[in-house]
Amino acid sequence: MLKKITAALMMVFILNVAVISNSNISLAQSKGEVPGQTLGIKSDADLWRYIRNGNAGSTQMKDELSSVMIQSEGDNWRALRNGPISMFGGIGLAGIIGLLIVFYLYRGKIKVESGLTGETILRFATLDRFAHWLMAGSFVMLAFTGLNMLYGRYVLLPILGPEFFSMITVGGKYIHNYLAFGFMIGLALAFGLWVKHNIPTKVDWEWLKKGGGIFKAGTHPPAKKFNAGQKMIFWITMIGGISVSMSGIALMFPFETSMFSETFALLNMLGLDLPSNLSAMQEQQYNQLWHGIVSLGLTIMIIAHIYIGSVGMEGALDAMNSGKVDRNWAKEHHNLWVKEEDEKKTKNPEPAE
Repeated sequence: MLKKITAALMMVFILNVAVISNSNISLAQSKGEVPGQTLGIKSDADLWRYIRNGNAGSTQMKDELSSVMIQSEGDNWRALRNGPISMFGGIGLAGIIGLLIVFYLYRGKIKVESGLTGETILRFATLDRFAHWLMAGSFVMLAFTGLNMLYGRYVLLPILGPEFFSMITVGGKYIHNYLAFGFMIGLALAFGLWVKHNIPTKVDWEWLKKGGGIFKAGTHPPAKKFNAGQKMIFWITMIGGISVSMSGIALMFPFETSMFSETFALLNMLGLDLPSNLSAMQEQQYNQLWHGIVSLGLTIMIIAHIYIGSVGMEGALDAMNSGKVDRNWAKEHHNLWVKEEDEKKTKNPEPAE
């Protein structure tokens, strides 16, 4: 008898639990309510605002980033990367290519007006050329792989298909990471070798006033070993190269640097009001955006440099191929440098064989 009563009571208890559970499940499905009278999906406005502001909670995970439920700055990062940076970067790349085509149609290839003599003068030694090609070659590969990361999914993916595109993108990532060190070594070598020749002088102003003589035939402004245009490229490459290298290292070794917090703090001493207490994730986002902006700017400039140093000017490529240039080419484009070299030979003549 006792067993029957106990079984009946258990049955009643189970039925009550089932009824209550079904009732709560029904409410949760229809009204967003959760058993226990908790808020459920009807989130408290203050709590949601706190989370959306990227505030950290508490967690037992070792990664401090895990304590942030929502990192809202990611929306801003994505909007900037896929919006203005991609758009204006694309406009800049297309624009410089278009301008160079128009310039070529207008000016054609800049010839050596007095003709090639066949007599050469040493312009760049072996170490100079090594530094240049190490820096230039690695930069070209970095530019291609970087542009693929930014535009590849829109340009190459529909053409190559997902499998092949994935393969070249993963390979490009490793190329980008490892060749970055080659670029940095080349950058340091080029700085050490050429900085003494790239100090601005009064001669550079004369060169700039005449547009370097590239827009009008027969115009040859004076210039030393590096003219004003080359000096501008040198300093932009050095400053931009150092900057893009630092942001690149920060991206390769994430959450280890605080360069933007420190930089913003220094700029705030000038009266600015920049955020200087950035989280580790915000540092990475700033690094990625800055890396993209500077890289695109350098790429646009280097495209123009490649043009004038190859198809745009007769005899220019010899300087970095053999290291020797035709004397008439040198006299037309770097007459003061030729004068200096001739004076050196006069003071220190080569011994007769």
